[in-house]
Amino acid sequence: MQTILVVDDDPHIREVVCFALQQAGYNTQTANDGVDALAKHARHNPDLIILDILMPELDGLQVCRALREISPVPIVLLSSRDEEVDRIMGLEMGADDYVGKPFSPRELVARVKANLRRTNELDHSDEHHHVITCGDFHIDTETFQASWQHTVLNLTQTEFALLRTLAGRPEKVFSRDALMQGAYDIRRVVSGRTIDSHIRRLREKLTDAGAPGIATVHGIGYRLLYQSV
Repeated sequence: MQTILVVDDDPHIREVVCFALQQAGYNTQTANDGVDALAKHARHNPDLIILDILMPELDGLQVCRALREISPVPIVLLSSRDEEVDRIMGLEMGADDYVGKPFSPRELVARVKANLRRTNELDHSDEHHHVITCGDFHIDTETFQASWQHTVLNLTQTEFALLRTLAGRPEKVFSRDALMQGAYDIRRVVSGRTIDSHIRRLREKLTDAGAPGIATVHGIGYRLLYQSV
């Protein structure tokens, strides 16, 4: 059974979310603030984290940033501030999904399942040919690791899926829709702004590693710049 860490300072929300997840067959752990969340992550190594933004001690965005320094664990943000700027900020901090309050427990469970399914697909894709080499990029879909000239890239699962998609056909210019299909559950509706935010974050990490990066082809989409430098 997979374990979900539910982080929220409201005990009622923790109870509702945990009940829905347990009914769906998941184990649950809880934390009531950001400091507790980091401690529980270290102790239990959960398969996914549901993380409230507005919390004492450390808020959800600070926790998300700290987790992304050490782990690619899928993160679903919860927030009563369901505005686009908050969603974009959360995604840029490394979150994989965003659900606004008030929310449907059934929808939240569906989002959890979709993110875990995507992680499982990444872990088991191309089992016989699980290493993609593209210029100096080395992408291992079995170990969920990507590197550039032996420098390991610390990517979220969404960023990894985007890089894997781009590197799989480096000569191709991918539209946002094509990238959505490569990186997300095909049944989900994801805005172009969301893809842009993930690409911007991925591009920054590639630049920090000295990699060529991702080119924007205006009016069409994105392609990987993979030549050695």
